[in-house]
Amino acid sequence: MVEKELSNFIANGTLIWYYYICKREVWLIAHGIEPPQENEFISIGRLVHEEYYRKFKKELLVDNKIKIDVLEGRKVIGEIKKSSKYLESAKMQLTFYLYYLKTVKGERLEGELLIPEERKRIRVKLTAELEKEVEKAVREIEQIVNSLTPPPATKTRYCKNCAYREFCWS
Repeated sequence: MVEKELSNFIANGTLIWYYYICKREVWLIAHGIEPPQENEFISIGRLVHEEYYRKFKKELLVDNKIKIDVLEGRKVIGEIKKSSKYLESAKMQLTFYLYYLKTVKGERLEGELLIPEERKRIRVKLTAELEKEVEKAVREIEQIVNSLTPPPATKTRYCKNCAYREFCWS
């Protein structure tokens, strides 16, 4: 039954984000097993997102697949993060958005990771190398999601602050 429901599955920004942090989280989120929303790290991230960059267009949903945090002008999209701790994951999430907009919408844009608490703005441009990386991640996410069980829990440096910590390790 799960395989039929997910037969038309296409990766989204959230799954790309978690793919670079924890493959198990990819499976859990894709299967509707959400972490407790009262988790302090989720709450802090939500607050940072709401409080900064108010003068820009925010929360632009495209095809129910990507949610652009900030649109600056017409050629730069921004992704807001509370810290640079997950920099690779954030970069690849933004890269996925740029890739999606290019391949599906025909829009060539640039991106910026916005980390207001650290006063950082990191420019992200879509390159051929990053496109290949995104394509690989999308294929692997589809394999993870279409499996009947989640990948086994593996300890990483991210587990300490993870909202799924008790789920995986209790």
